[in-house]
Order: sequence, then C-alpha cells, then structure tokens
Amino acid sequence: MAEFADNRLPASGLDAAAVLARLDAFAAEDRDWRGGRVFSLVYDAGDDVRDLLTRAAGRYTAENALNTMAFPSLGWMQHDIVTITTGLLGGDRREGGSSGIRGYLTSGGTESLLQATKTARDWGRAERGIDRPNMVLATSAHAAFAKASHYFDVESRRVPVLPDGSADVDAMADAVDDRTVLVVGSAPSYPQGVIDPIAELGALAGARGILCHVDACLGGFILPFLGILGHVTKPWDLSVPGVTSISADLHKYGYASKGVSVILYGDRELARYQPFVTTDWLGGLYGSPSMAGTRPGGPIAAGWAVLHYLGEEGYLRLAADALRATTALLGCVRSTPGLEVRGAPDATVFAFGGTDGAGGLDTFALGDGLTRRGGWFFDRQTPPDSLHATVHAGHAAVVDELSVDLVAAAGQLAGSGTRAEDRGTTYGTV
Repeated sequence: MAEFADNRLPASGLDAAAVLARLDAFAAEDRDWRGGRVFSLVYDAGDDVRDLLTRAAGRYTAENALNTMAFPSLGWMQHDIVTITTGLLGGDRREGGSSGIRGYLTSGGTESLLQATKTARDWGRAERGIDRPNMVLATSAHAAFAKASHYFDVESRRVPVLPDGSADVDAMADAVDDRTVLVVGSAPSYPQGVIDPIAELGALAGARGILCHVDACLGGFILPFLGILGHVTKPWDLSVPGVTSISADLHKYGYASKGVSVILYGDRELARYQPFVTTDWLGGLYGSPSMAGTRPGGPIAAGWAVLHYLGEEGYLRLAADALRATTALLGCVRSTPGLEVRGAPDATVFAFGGTDGAGGLDTFALGDGLTRRGGWFFDRQTPPDSLHATVHAGHAAVVDELSVDLVAAAGQLAGSGTRAEDRGTTYGTV
C-alpha cells in the first residue's frame, strides 16, 4: 500500500493482472473467513454459492435500480425477492392473508431499521399529529436504531433486558406514552441471540394503537428453517397479531452478496410512508423506495440468484449445518470450566465468556489466545465482557478444531489472572 501513500492517480494505468495482484496483496492481512476462522460479518455457504454470487453480480455491474423502467429486470427481481420473503416471514399466515403486504429492498439491516423508524415517525405525524415521537426498545436492540433516532429526531427509550437476555415487556409497557409511535422486538437480538417475546410486544402495540417492528435482519433467513427443523418454536414473524413491519437481511443467513435486505409492511397504507417522491426540480419525477438514489444491480441479481439456486432444500441443509456447529460449540463452552454462555440463545448466534468469581477467566484474554492458537476471530462486546459467535453453515467443518483450541486456551488462562491489555469492543469502524 505504500505505493499509494501520496494519494495521487497513477500517471499510467496498470494491466489487469497487476491490479488484481495488488488487491490480493492488500487482502493478505484480512481475516481468513474462507477457512471458517471468522465468526463475524461473513456468511459462507460454500464455493459453489460463492461462484454463483460472483457471476450473477458480475452480470449487473453497470445497471442501476434507480430506474426500473430502464432496467425492468431489476424491478422484476426485486418483486420476486419481496414475494419469496413474504412467504418465509409468515405473510401467508397473517390474518387476512398476504395480499395487503408491501415490501422494499434496502442496502442492509441498518437501512431497513432506518426506514422502519422513519416510517413510524411519518405515520405518527400524519395519523396521530405527534410532532415529538419516541420509540421503545430493549437495550439489546441493534445500534442502528440509535442511528435512526439521531437521524430522524425520534427519542429512543431503551429498557434493560431480563436475565435471559430477552426484552422486558412489562418495563417496555411502562415506557410507552402518548408520543410513542413504535415498539421494537428482535428475532433474534444480535448481542446474545435471543428471540424477544414478539407475541407480547405485538399485543402491547395493538392495545396501545401503535406500530411494532420486528428486527429479523439477523434471523429472517434462518429462523423459518430452524422452525421446520423443530428447533425454534417461539412466534416471531408477520403472522403474530400486532406486528406491523419486519426486516430480514438476505446477505446474512440468506447467504447473498452484500448488501441486500428486505423490509415488509403488513399494511399497504403503512408502506406508503417509506418511499420518497418529488417533482421539485428540473429533472422530472424522482421516486426512491429507500435512502439511496443510485442502487447497484449486482446485489439484487445475486440475491435473486441464490434464492433460486438453493431453494428450500438448500436452506434447510445450511440451517442444519449451522445448527449442528452451534450445538457443538455451545456444548464445548458449557462443559469448559471457567466459561459460560451469556443469556439464553435461541438460534445460531450467541455470546460467551468467563464466569464471575473464582475459577473465571478474562474473556478478552481468551479471545487473544484463540487468535494466537488458530487465527480464530470473534467480535468482542460489553456489558458484560463477551466473545460473540455468529455461526454459519461453513463452520460445521471446523467446529471440532475450534473446540480443541477453546478448551486449551481456557485451560491455560484458568487461575493465571491474565488480563488482556486491549479492552476495546469495536463492532463498527469509522
């Protein structure tokens, strides 16, 4: 990278092979996600899916979903993705059926949660005359809601979770008032992988006449299949009375390319609050369903391709692989002295760390030890100090090796009093 330290455009271009070689060199210090060492950020369904995504996205590197009259194929693919997602997320089991459900694609979970919040704000203004709205959510709800609060001037009222990591519905009910436009539930929450009591949150929202958004960005494309496998039985989707919107990231457990997410509204009138339309300039009608204007076609094409390539059978197989790896890793944590699982995880995402008191060990020192032993990478979070594991299908091949390293690293730290010098818990960077 030193060759580009002056930040100037090269006087003469390089040939393609040289440019690609430099990209390979740049990536030399990146985490080895292809080898299953990374338990964060990446979801890997294997070489065949990876090749399909590259080829599908490559066919749409220039096309722009800003205008689907110019590129109707992108409009059709978006509609197909939304329709498939509606079926997966309980739309067909919703009272009244799926005919009233409307949805849009966004660039990822953060944008979906931004849109859910903005829609609630605009709904509150139009339907209730609320000019200083608030939303009520658990401390486990995603940080993107804090961004939405900041961007759209919606007060965020965060309520502590219960000991098992789930939302405290009674406490959330106490936080609701006449200016509340939205209550939020997670399926599951990112920090500890717990599915909130969505039925109770939907009932709360329905009783108060407000909106309820389910953040299933993390779980939306695996929970339906874990349900078929008999692992998840909690209600969490659009079929739950009182739930008015839901979001799910296709680029997570849908195993699509970054970035494509889906947000669905249970009512077409509510969905009308999301898009932006104007003619107040010299360029004609400008309509946009999400935050971005220009919307790359590649992720849309890749998302559509992977849904049709894997199908229900493929997703069931991947969900079973991820569940098998999760079960093995949870068993290892629970049987290793000095370690414990945080909360009561429901799916294939969880957090773990050192136990309190005698026999416990420093969680972040454990993370450092795992990196030294096998190059394993886990996000670090707090409170409490935890290592975070997002387990996907690709981890099934390496979980036994990880378990050996985990037991060894914990044994080396037990009783040593060793603490990691770096106490940072960075989830996202600027």
